[in-house]
Amino acid sequence: MDWWWQGAAGAIKHKRETEDFPSKYQNVALIVGVTGMSGNSLADMLQLSGTPGGRWKVYGVARRPQPEWQFHHRINYVQCEMGDPEDSQAKLAHLKDVTHVFYVGWVNKSSGAESCLENGIMLRNVLKAVIPNAPNLQHICLQTGQNVYTPSVDVSSEDPKQPKFAEDLPRGDGSDCYYGMEDILFEEIQKRKNLTWSVHRPAVMFGFSPYSTRNIVGSLCVYATICKHEKKPLQFPGIREAWDGYSEGADADLVADQQIWAALEHPGKGQVFCCSNGDVFKWRDLWKVLAEEFEVEFIEFKECSETLEGMMRDKGRVWEEIIEEKELLPTKLEEIGTWWYVDYVLRREPGLRSGISYSMKKSREFGFEGYRDTAESFRFWIDHTRKYKIVP
Repeated sequence: MDWWWQGAAGAIKHKRETEDFPSKYQNVALIVGVTGMSGNSLADMLQLSGTPGGRWKVYGVARRPQPEWQFHHRINYVQCEMGDPEDSQAKLAHLKDVTHVFYVGWVNKSSGAESCLENGIMLRNVLKAVIPNAPNLQHICLQTGQNVYTPSVDVSSEDPKQPKFAEDLPRGDGSDCYYGMEDILFEEIQKRKNLTWSVHRPAVMFGFSPYSTRNIVGSLCVYATICKHEKKPLQFPGIREAWDGYSEGADADLVADQQIWAALEHPGKGQVFCCSNGDVFKWRDLWKVLAEEFEVEFIEFKECSETLEGMMRDKGRVWEEIIEEKELLPTKLEEIGTWWYVDYVLRREPGLRSGISYSMKKSREFGFEGYRDTAESFRFWIDHTRKYKIVP
């Protein structure tokens, strides 16, 4: 059975192995942003014995020291300040055996303009350090996101029964951080003959990383834990359109699968791909799952004027009490609860209402057959968050 279909069918999904390091590798991955959700899944997937590309050697790059919840990874961890060109050269230029780069990192700054500038600088510094110095480098995957479409695209007047597929939409007139990063990638790869690329734009991602600035599953787990501790019902902090409307998500392992496929298979090279699970869901259904998993009272939708960020503003001491009582891994509430992102997702209309589909149609046409059941994915990542004692 083809590996990509096995991954889609769940035959090897979420399997983790504990074999010894092999003496020889066929490919060498550099995962930039290894402590994020996609990076964490890539590090796991590339350790599976059945992963295409043979046995992979993995370098994992991040700005902070390797976290305790990632000690199980059999990777060569590199702490690097990618925003500093000198540190990037010092830490990355000597990694001459790299064959594939998976750039999945992102940092949030105090403003959108600062975020655009900093992320562009980081990407360019990494590429300038790696491309000239890794003679066997073959492919670079760049992960961006799907909000590149929403600010400038208006398809509301068109037939909703004929949704546009986002990869085919033209760029808008305004600037976008992700388009800027894509342009940096295209500029830098021109400096190396026969170097291929792919760009991946996942939907709202379900995965695991206490360091991620957009970890919606982990944040909701923390919110539900606090509700249970305070004996409060699990109130939905979003709008009715998000509660009742159809949304799309992307399992972090599926995103990793797609990137590995594009890095190795010819049809995936030189292409931009959206990535979603292949189904749709309603938050009201996942809210029932969340309430059931944490044994907290589920209530139907009620208008809520206060944001989740506002609700959680003074809960730091409560979280410390829960950590001590339940013997959890010590964490800071302001770091593991990405409330602003939960508010962003739950307090806006789902993208499907705009007439734009972020489906896997293009991926399937090009040969990637992966998919996930979103409810199953949601439960899996809740369990994963518990496994590492982030929540009880």
